[in-house]
Amino acid sequence: MPERRIILEMGTGNDLYGEDYTKAACRAVQDALHHSSIVLFKSLGIDHREMRIQVTIAVQVPERVDAAVVAAELPRGRAEVTVVHGGLNVHDPVQATTHVVATAGIAAFLPIEDGAWRLCNVNR
Repeated sequence: MPERRIILEMGTGNDLYGEDYTKAACRAVQDALHHSSIVLFKSLGIDHREMRIQVTIAVQVPERVDAAVVAAELPRGRAEVTVVHGGLNVHDPVQATTHVVATAGIAAFLPIEDGAWRLCNVNR
């Protein structure tokens, strides 16, 4: 059965003093999650374990993100985490610190039969 994307959320997170890329990534995921509420599972009787979650994290040093820790932030579905180059490092020369800013894109997919759902105009 083909999968269809049912939601796309974005978030940002940071670690201001520890240069912890995984912490910044987890905060970006939490930020994205706090922007959405997927009520269709309970409303339609769908098991949330059917949902595949595709997480893309962008940071300046991708190899410093523990993808398994980031995946554990997802409360529902089956998470797949990809870490790419992006985000932002802001260096503070006075304090000799680097502030890490991560961005996250989270897409959720469900197997949905062709023609099973359709949008309709309720104002007709």
